[in-house]
Amino acid sequence: MTAVSEQCQKSHYDVIATEKIKALWQNYQRTRDYSLQICSTLSDEDIQSQSMSDASPLKWHLAHTTWAFETFILKPSIPNYQPFNPHFEFLFNSYYNAIGAQYPRANRGLLIRPTRSEVETYRRSIDKLMKALFDEGLDRELYNLIELLIHHEQQHQELMFTDFKHLTSFTPFDYQYFSQGVKIESNLLPVKSNASIGFSSGLYNIGSNDDSFYFDNEGPRHRVFLEAFAIDSQLVSNREYLEFIDDGGYQEPSYWLSEAWYKIKEKSITHPLYWQNKENKWLEHTFSGEKEIVPELPVKHINYFEANAFASWKGKRLPSEYEWEVAAQSQNNSFNMMEQLWQWTSSSYNAYPGFKTASGAIGEYNGKFMVNQYVLRGGSVATPADHIRTTYRNFFYPGASWQFTGIRLAETL
Repeated sequence: MTAVSEQCQKSHYDVIATEKIKALWQNYQRTRDYSLQICSTLSDEDIQSQSMSDASPLKWHLAHTTWAFETFILKPSIPNYQPFNPHFEFLFNSYYNAIGAQYPRANRGLLIRPTRSEVETYRRSIDKLMKALFDEGLDRELYNLIELLIHHEQQHQELMFTDFKHLTSFTPFDYQYFSQGVKIESNLLPVKSNASIGFSSGLYNIGSNDDSFYFDNEGPRHRVFLEAFAIDSQLVSNREYLEFIDDGGYQEPSYWLSEAWYKIKEKSITHPLYWQNKENKWLEHTFSGEKEIVPELPVKHINYFEANAFASWKGKRLPSEYEWEVAAQSQNNSFNMMEQLWQWTSSSYNAYPGFKTASGAIGEYNGKFMVNQYVLRGGSVATPADHIRTTYRNFFYPGASWQFTGIRLAETL
């Protein structure tokens, strides 16, 4: 190969690399701007408060996602790096034990300092340093890590919606909380005529193996054997769930796992989170205040216990995450699998065969949570659209209801 051809090949490689870095920077900017946009019409009080230990104040989300870029990108990359504020490592470290101690999660709403203005200044400062890093060029390792943290911030954007909705449910007044939330809820589609779609038994490929981004828990790609099964083309509707309630579903112990049944009896639970019956009319809490339940819309904010109990009442079951993925990738146009509600599966959150935890603190991102939780698939109306994949494995504890979660049923043939 001549020197000229070598130089042409090298230049071609550099152009591609530059274009990819430019595209990543645009994605970075877009993601960072959207987090601020979510909070743009909310008051300082709105973004300061915390309703439960599972949820965080929106101000904390804004700071934590910034802390992640500072901690995992800037500190290792810039010689003699000086932190924006040395206290932030303790205040905004979520669960990375390899980094150090963390401020108690349940008390994040008590952090009146830093102020909103200081957090926004923090974000601008880190973004400026990130821009300088982009301008210098990125190697493959740094590129991949930045891409991971962009998706990490997108995860928190969904949590910002769901955490704030839980917070607003404690306000005894009926008003519109913010337009962003109203908009995402309005994207829920009515449940159409349901059909049960069958799949034959056999070996199926599961997990991601392409060049586009995916979290480490989505791989390695591997094969699983599935018995013949059928899966519903539609989510369970409010109308169907109301039938379950009217039939005494919350009073019949045979439908419920024992852990759930004790909680139902202890707390006198008779309906999903955000529902209440007033004067024989079912209402639910929304970003627009209390609204009468629309029978045709999919039932949402359902926990695993409720989903499993409903499936038992219907004489069906929840799909495994493998069955769900096979159905989602079947290209069957009658399915409504994505971008509506996260759907509970019967699969415990475990590692795929061959999974290895990454070295260092970043290895704590997914692997250490693989216990006592269930996998959900499909994304929701609150999930950023470019953050959803058929291989995406979300996971929550079985009693979690505050996410945009729903039900899809399956059965063995």
